[in-house]
Amino acid sequence: KLLGLGFPGGPAVERAAREGDPTRFPLPRPLAGRPGCDFSFSGLKTAVRQLAESLKTDDAAGTLDPRDRADIAASFQAAAADVLADRTENAMALASDLVPPGHRRLVVAGGVAANLLLRERLEVSARTFGYGFVVPPLKLCTDNAAMIAWAGAERLALGLADGLEASPRARSPLDPEAAPARGAGVKA
Repeated sequence: KLLGLGFPGGPAVERAAREGDPTRFPLPRPLAGRPGCDFSFSGLKTAVRQLAESLKTDDAAGTLDPRDRADIAASFQAAAADVLADRTENAMALASDLVPPGHRRLVVAGGVAANLLLRERLEVSARTFGYGFVVPPLKLCTDNAAMIAWAGAERLALGLADGLEASPRARSPLDPEAAPARGAGVKA
């Protein structure tokens, strides 16, 4: 939205990034290099907003030059991929003590799995840590509907069902025994 790329944002950013220079703007990589698996993009989003605002023209529309837009998109995409790869590598390192080598798989799904740069980065990370890499075909990585349906099927198979009076929750935990989520952006 900040770059005027339209909706849905993920594919629009990826398209714009193809024409951009991912090294032009040194955007932050929040939490990268730190222990643990938590991540947050709030600092990255703020940096992109401030950068975009600083580069907008002074005309009434306050538009971005197409080159600036493409370079911001490429820089953002690279930063997001770096952070996700870093956090995923930490998770794989932690899981490696628990999962025998023949059973190690990194599964990437949902809309983010449609991003080709992210796929490439995570495939390299998986290989580095001795994990297989599993990702659906691009045509199945458009939204979370299939994953939500699968989660519902898994709950039903376990005998878990909610009545029609149940209220929907945007962040309903799949594992009620899991530790509470932490970090920026987590809603209590």
